[in-house]
Amino acid sequence: MQTLQQRYIEQLKKGVLNTLNRDVPADVIDPPSLEVLLQPAWFEHFWSGDALTMCSPTHLDNTRFCIEDCLARGVAGDLIECGVWRGGMSIFMRGVLAAHGVTDRTVWVADSFQGLPPPPTNSRDEVMYNFPQVVDVERFRVDQAKVEASFARYGLLDDQVKFLPGWFGETLPHAPIERLAVLRLDGDYYTSTMETLESLYPKLSPGGYLIIDDWGLGDLCGEQEAVLDYRREHHITDEIIPVDYHTAYWRKGG
Repeated sequence: MQTLQQRYIEQLKKGVLNTLNRDVPADVIDPPSLEVLLQPAWFEHFWSGDALTMCSPTHLDNTRFCIEDCLARGVAGDLIECGVWRGGMSIFMRGVLAAHGVTDRTVWVADSFQGLPPPPTNSRDEVMYNFPQVVDVERFRVDQAKVEASFARYGLLDDQVKFLPGWFGETLPHAPIERLAVLRLDGDYYTSTMETLESLYPKLSPGGYLIIDDWGLGDLCGEQEAVLDYRREHHITDEIIPVDYHTAYWRKGG
């Protein structure tokens, strides 16, 4: 039987996925491949509907595992998501801390809140920028006030949530973050990802986790390429563990 804590986290997951009071086919809510994800039903539920995240239950479960493992092992630091869209994953991260009664860690919410910037000409990121459905959703532009309102609806907008509005290259180098336990990358672009890694990976505690949302979308955006280049430059050999066809993560050694 699930504990009250487990039930809360599961209900929160269904809430941000917008599946709490409706039945959604499994291959829509948790598509087994990119080909299945790119079907109209997925876009209708996630982008045209009221879901607060486009992450699947599998991705939410992975983030929960990373947070709870850090709590269990006493890995120091806060949590951050870089690229939050409607804020569902960040809300979920704050909810996991709340479920465990954690009061000494912050969830940092980093986003331009202006959507994607124009990418360099002839870059892989142009594919994402000009993708028809991406254009239709204003290239992921969601106002900070809307994200804050969603946090508030879940009772999770408090002093443990800090917003970092602006382009990553301008905000992250000066962000008042001392240590991180979980760093979640969802900036899509090569440059955005590299700027995030350069500013924040040195602050990731040994034993902490880095999650790469768009690891499997190398044909659509430059996130994977940036991660591989950063790892080569800094001689990082920690094993990259696939979550599914889309997302991967690793635990920082040392």
